[in-house]
Amino acid sequence: MEDFIFDLGNESTLYKLDELILRNCVSFDCGVEDLNDFFANDSIAYERDLMGKTYCWLDNSNDRKIVAMITLANAGIQTTHLPNNPKRHINKAIAYDKQGRTYPAVLIGRLGVDKDYQGAQFRIGAQIMDFVKKWFLSADNKTGCRFILVDAVNDPHTLTYYERNGFKPLFRRESDEKAFYDICQSEKLKTRMYYAGGMADMIINKRLSDALS
Repeated sequence: MEDFIFDLGNESTLYKLDELILRNCVSFDCGVEDLNDFFANDSIAYERDLMGKTYCWLDNSNDRKIVAMITLANAGIQTTHLPNNPKRHINKAIAYDKQGRTYPAVLIGRLGVDKDYQGAQFRIGAQIMDFVKKWFLSADNKTGCRFILVDAVNDPHTLTYYERNGFKPLFRRESDEKAFYDICQSEKLKTRMYYAGGMADMIINKRLSDALS
């Protein structure tokens, strides 16, 4: 396994976020005010309304310090109304006799890393992606889902991050995505839907799971 300045798996502990953690920990700041506000003020209600669950990693050397947080929710990829190109990409991962209209997925709804743990030397974001893939795209798959989805903020830095971590755009062109979601072509597309999954990813993540065991 690659060495990191901060090894998320060994130097922090994963917890489901709750009100006690929020009260006891110092304020989480990932540098994005909307994310900070969601984690601090809306994440508990979000879980209560069964919209998603938020998890956090606490630094083992200081359990009042949150390293990162992620919100996950059940989702699915509906292929019925997808254009032919993305539909082929999704279906080719499924044996023909098992191809259907909807495939189970998990959605990364929110993801933030505290500013004290950001930077290429930490690679916390990459470690989180490895963790999520091990959870959902390996033999230890927690829910039986086939894909991971993320509605990624449409900026080069964010999209490059997901692409480097094995995600692909559900729609090759922004114009196709706008048409699918009935967004005016002259309007800026604020987010892009990306996915990870399929047989190649399952094989890669089986190897990853074995390496992390």
